[in-house]
Amino acid sequence: MTISIVVLGTGRIGSMHAEYLARRVPGAKLAGVFDVTDSAATVGAEFGCPVAASLDEALAIEADAVAICTSTDTHVDVMVAAAEAGRAIFCEKPVSLDLAEVDRGLAAVEAAGVPLQIGFNRRFDPSHKAVADAVDHGAIGDVHICNITSRDPGPPPIEYIKVSGGIFCDMTIHDFDMARYVTGSEVETVYAVGAVQIDPAIGDAGDVDTAVVLLTHVSGAITTIDNSRKAVYGYDQRVEAFGSNGMARSDNFHDFNARIATDRGFTQPPLQQFFLERYTTSYLDQWAAFVHAVESGGAPPVTGADGRAPLVIGLAAWKSLREGRPVRCEEIG
Repeated sequence: MTISIVVLGTGRIGSMHAEYLARRVPGAKLAGVFDVTDSAATVGAEFGCPVAASLDEALAIEADAVAICTSTDTHVDVMVAAAEAGRAIFCEKPVSLDLAEVDRGLAAVEAAGVPLQIGFNRRFDPSHKAVADAVDHGAIGDVHICNITSRDPGPPPIEYIKVSGGIFCDMTIHDFDMARYVTGSEVETVYAVGAVQIDPAIGDAGDVDTAVVLLTHVSGAITTIDNSRKAVYGYDQRVEAFGSNGMARSDNFHDFNARIATDRGFTQPPLQQFFLERYTTSYLDQWAAFVHAVESGGAPPVTGADGRAPLVIGLAAWKSLREGRPVRCEEIG
């Protein structure tokens, strides 16, 4: 059986998903594309699929599912329309920057009874997944501490930062999801500190570029997250779970695996520089999981609730930073 999917939004991430669905995901077919810009025509021509002129036309294409890769502020409206059209839905994170809007979208999905998977791809990274599996299987006992490092090689454009929801709802939201995923426990309290260390324009845009967040979990576990928008040595992605019986850790990926030792010390290749390089396998594996869920009728592995919880944590982090105190997630909703 082949699952046909229409990609809605053909910017950087949507174009990537279109290419994967057209060429690299077994059991999937790119059924069409849509965007409000001319990018859809380019993508459609490259992969030989229909190009819709409107959202209504895109939803009229015969398909099993849609991938929502439009701008964040449009996600919920598109989700509601797709749910009412009876399509299975893959939606990029975050669902929205507004919690009430997230709830509106999830309510429409529930009312329609269609599958929904949120695009937290890092859950499918083999290295990070191995850490979560070690916790889930009891290999390291009860989790005491989870440490997450997430540092980008460079900040995104200022115009993007202005509409992104800021570092906690754009960048750290992946780490908030990883904290829940790795520990297997919901977050109770959030304490965040941040600074502008890299570019004053980021501060002028109302954001920070350097942050540390402390989370406490229902289980008693503690998670620390450190973020930077600029790591000069490359894309720095590490996750560690420390427990009563041991430790599990995922480390960085280098351009290739080699290490040279001389009388001058040790050298090795640089880290990968871009998230599309580091997380290629995770993107492909998340699509494989979605295709399997739609085909089998089972529940997708990253649910609407999994999309809502990290936004609550992100909003709590902003409240914590502004008020200089720990914030309980129940204060947000």
